[in-house]
Amino acid sequence: MESEWIDVSVPIKTGMVRWPGNPPVRIERALDMDRGDNSNVSAITMGSHTGTHMDAPAHFLRSGGGIDELPLSLAIGRARVIQIEDMVSVRPGELVPHKIRRGERTLLKTNNSARCWQMDSFIEDFVYLSAEAAKYLVDRGVRMVGIDYLSVGGYKKDGAATHRYLLEAGIWIIEGLDLSRVEQGEYVLVCLPLKIAGGDGAPARVVMRPLRPASRSIESGSTAP
Repeated sequence: MESEWIDVSVPIKTGMVRWPGNPPVRIERALDMDRGDNSNVSAITMGSHTGTHMDAPAHFLRSGGGIDELPLSLAIGRARVIQIEDMVSVRPGELVPHKIRRGERTLLKTNNSARCWQMDSFIEDFVYLSAEAAKYLVDRGVRMVGIDYLSVGGYKKDGAATHRYLLEAGIWIIEGLDLSRVEQGEYVLVCLPLKIAGGDGAPARVVMRPLRPASRSIESGSTAP
C-alpha cells in the first residue's frame, strides 16, 4: 500500500542548509500566473550535493564515473538500517556486532536525523563515518553506504579520506537522508538521483518500505539471505 512507503528525503527549499562553500539554494518563479503568464515555471539554482543526494565516483576521483552510470540494480533493492549510538562518529566497534555481509546496502541512522534537520544553519559537529569505519565497510564488501546528514565524512576530520576509501572500492554513497521515522531493520530501498551526464553527484528522492518476511524474494543485490 502507498502508506507503507516512508519518504526519507529532505525537501529542497530556498535558503536550506548546505555544505559550507557549496552554492546556495534559490527557487524563484521565472514565469508566474499571478503576474499574467499562462503557466508557472520555476528557476532553480543549487549545488549537485543539495539535500538528499548521491555521490558519484567523480566527486572525489579524477577518473571516476558520473552519477549517470549508477546501476539501477543498485538503486532499488534491499537495505539495512543500523542505529548508531555514538554521538561523535561511526566507529568499527559499533558496526562489528551487526555482522554486515558482502553486498549489503548499509544505511546509518545517527543522532543527526533527530537533531540536524531541525535547522537551516550548518551543524559542524554532526555524526560522521570515521575513516576507520569506512575501511571496515570496504573490507566487508558492502555495495552502498548512506548517512543522515550532508556528508558521509566529517567537516574537519576524515572527510576526503572517508569518501575516497568508499568510492575507490566501488561503493556508492547516499548523503542527506532523514531517517527520523525509520527504525533499525531491513527495508526495500528506492533511491533515484537525477540523471546528470558525467555528474559528480545529484539530488535524489529516496523512499523506503519495511521488508516483511513474505517480501524477501524482492531483489536484494546481496548474497545475504
